[in-house]
Amino acid sequence: MPRPLNEQVIVITGASSGIGRETALQFGRKGSVVILAARNVTGLEAVAGEIQKEGGTAYIVPTDVSSWEQVEQLAQQAVTYGEYIDTWVNCAAVALYGKVPALEIDEIDQVVRVNLLGTIYGAKAALGVMKRQGYGTIINVGSTLSHRSVPLQSIYCASKHGVKGFTDSLRLELKHEKDDINVVLILPASINTPFFDHARSKMDVKPMPIPPVYPPSVVSDTIVHAAYHPHRDLYAGGASRIFSLMERISPALADQLMLVGGWAIKFQRTDHPNDGRDNLFAPMEEYGRVEGEFGHITKPSLYTRYLGLMPTWQRLLVPFMLLGAWRLLRQR
Repeated sequence: MPRPLNEQVIVITGASSGIGRETALQFGRKGSVVILAARNVTGLEAVAGEIQKEGGTAYIVPTDVSSWEQVEQLAQQAVTYGEYIDTWVNCAAVALYGKVPALEIDEIDQVVRVNLLGTIYGAKAALGVMKRQGYGTIINVGSTLSHRSVPLQSIYCASKHGVKGFTDSLRLELKHEKDDINVVLILPASINTPFFDHARSKMDVKPMPIPPVYPPSVVSDTIVHAAYHPHRDLYAGGASRIFSLMERISPALADQLMLVGGWAIKFQRTDHPNDGRDNLFAPMEEYGRVEGEFGHITKPSLYTRYLGLMPTWQRLLVPFMLLGAWRLLRQR
C-alpha cells in the first residue's frame, strides 16, 4: 500500500504547463514533496513558486526527457532532495500535426524520443531507485490514442501506442518478480491544455482537440488518485473509455465512423492561421499555463467523477455497456 500523499516524494516530468502543472499543484496542496522536471525553466520556477506560496515543498530539475543522461540525473537529484521516490509521473509529451508525406524525419524522431523514449527512460530511472527502496508507483500518461488512432497525428499515435505496450510489458515483469512496484497507465481523452498551442503543425492552421474536451483537472485528479490507489488502467474522460470500447468491439466500424463527413480531420483544424511557433525541439519560454484556449467547448467528466476512479464498479458495469453497444450495432 503506498504511503499517504503528505508523506510521498513525487517526480513529475512535463511539469511546466498543462496536465503536468496542474498535477504538480494538486500534489503540492496534498503535502507531497514535488520534484518538477521539464525543459522550460521559467515555467518550472513559476510552478514551484505557486506550490511554495501555498506552503508546499517543490524543487526544480530542468530536464529534457529525450536524453537518458538528463533523466538519470533527475532521479539522482530527486533522491538528493527527497531521500526516496514514492511516485514517478511520466507526463512530458510533444505533438506533430500533419499527413505523413509532409513530416520531416527529424520531426518524427523527436516525437518518438520525447513521448516514447522519454517515458521508457523515466520508468527505467525510477526503477533504479524503487528497486533499492523496495516499493514505488510509476504512472505513465498515455492517451485515448494509445487505443484508437486518428488521422493527422500518426507519429503521436504511434508513440502513445508504444507507451501502452511498454507499460503493459513492464507491469508483467514486475508482477512476475513479485516486486512491490505498481505500474499505472492513464488514458486521457482530449484535454484543454496549451498542448495544442505548443504543437508543431504542418497544416495551414493551428490544431485543436477532438471534442468532447475536458478540463486538465480530470487528468490530474486521476493521477493523484493513482498515486495512493494504483490501478492497472485509468481512463480520464468518458470519451476515452468509449473510444477504447469501440476499438475492442469493431476497429473497422470505428474507422468508418471517423470517415463520415471527414469529421476526424475537420474537428482537428481551427480557423486560426498557423503561426509557426511550437516546442518540438526547444521549449517556449513562458510562465506556463494549465488551461488552453478551448474553454468554450470544455465540459466536466461525469464518468471520471462518478465511475472512472472506482474500477470495481466499472468492471461490474462493462458487460452491460458492451451488451448495449452490441444491440446498437445490431439495430444499425
